[in-house]
Formats: sequence, structure tokens, C-alpha cells
Amino acid sequence: MTNLAKLAEIVDEASRTATAIPQLTIANPELGPDDGYAIQALAMARRYARGERRVGMKMGLTSRAKMIQVGVSEMCWWRLTDAMRVEEGGVLSRSRFIHPRVEPEIAFLLKKPLSGDVSAMEAMAAVEAVAPAMEIIDSRYKDFKFTWADVVADNSSSSAFFIGQWSPPDLDISNRGLVMEVDSRPVQVGSTAAILGHPVRSLVAAARLVAKWGERLEPGYIVMAGGATAAHPLSVGQYVRTSMRGMGSLSFTVGE
Repeated sequence: MTNLAKLAEIVDEASRTATAIPQLTIANPELGPDDGYAIQALAMARRYARGERRVGMKMGLTSRAKMIQVGVSEMCWWRLTDAMRVEEGGVLSRSRFIHPRVEPEIAFLLKKPLSGDVSAMEAMAAVEAVAPAMEIIDSRYKDFKFTWADVVADNSSSSAFFIGQWSPPDLDISNRGLVMEVDSRPVQVGSTAAILGHPVRSLVAAARLVAKWGERLEPGYIVMAGGATAAHPLSVGQYVRTSMRGMGSLSFTVGE
């Protein structure tokens, strides 16, 4: 029987030390999605034991562009902690990562708990605010290659995130145009509509998926809806800025 705790330790150490590892499924081809989520939970428990605090969750592979980019065809979810949040306008240390990439997103701030099968209206009734955001993804696997079980075990490549200015929850986020620039050059152009046709559908899916694992989305949680475009690779010295129509912009610089 596969030792899931040992695999969680391997993934956690790879993340902590920014060290690339082989896919877990190479040596353990029997691993499935449920095993991946179990490994993720065990790895995150190690981080909580070191003092990190859960602050939310992230939905992944919610756009066709992202599915094509990583070769996966199903949505997944993972956990966010306070140690992953970087101040908007600040410096992201490149040395923390193996092969980081950035993607533009929409974030929800919850004011009420949310779990299980809910409608879009019920989901938005639990939202206090919405904001533009960016996530740093950094697969711990060599060459950024993985199966679905592998990526879920690795907290779905999530590594850091930035949140822009919060707006009221009644703001229409269904089709907000966005541009992500690197050193003032557009590298991704898209719309929030790329997130399942409407970002609220990602929040609805998030409530359903966490309930499957006996969890709920808590008041104060940040829920990130998933990348609206393909992710862009990062290098030291770059200045990254995402602008979202009617919602402002957010930025960061990549340091050593």
C-alpha cells in the first residue's frame, strides 16, 4: 500500500526547498485523484504545523486556456495560506521557486460560510467583495509535467498570490476585459468570461468540491476563481502588472 504520508513529506520538502522532483505517479502509478487530495491535505498539515494559517482556497483549470496549457481536462482545488500572500506592489523573490509562472484571476472575499450544492445567487449572497488578483504557480515536478493526481498532490502548483483593490460584490464581473503586462508589454489579453463563462460558477463549484472533503468555505476566506488566461513564465527583474476593466490594476516586481 502506498504510504501517502511519505509522499506528502516529499512534496512538502520540494515546495519548502524549491527543489524539483519526479512525478509521484512514476514510482506510484496506482495513485488516483482521491489519493492526490489526501496527499495535499497531509502536506498542508505539515505547513500548518510550521505556523502557516489557512486563509482560503483556489479553483484551478477553470479556463480552456489553462486546461490546454497543462494537458489536464478537469477542474481541481487547493488551499491558500497566509504565507503565500505577497503584498500588492511588492517584490516576489525568484529564489523561492523552481519555474514560476503568473496568471490573472478574480478573487472573492467571503462574509458567510459556504458549502455544498448552492446556486449562483446563494453563492454571491456569501460574498463581501471581489477583486482582481494574480497567482504564482510553480509545479514542484521536473519540467512542469504531471498527471492529474500529481498536480492535486502538489497543492495544484499554487505558490503565492496577490490581491488588488476590493470592490462591492454587486459589481458585474461576468465579462471584464483584462491585460497582463510584463515590462509594459502585453503578454496575455483576456476576459473574466473565460472562467467557466462567469467567475461565479467557479465559486459555486468551489462550495461543492470542498463539501466532498468534509470542509466548508469560511467567513473571511479568499476564494480565487482560477486563471483567466494561460500563465506566463517569470524572470528576475521583470515588472508585472494586470489591469482589469473597471476594477483597477495590481503589480509586482520579480527580485532575486
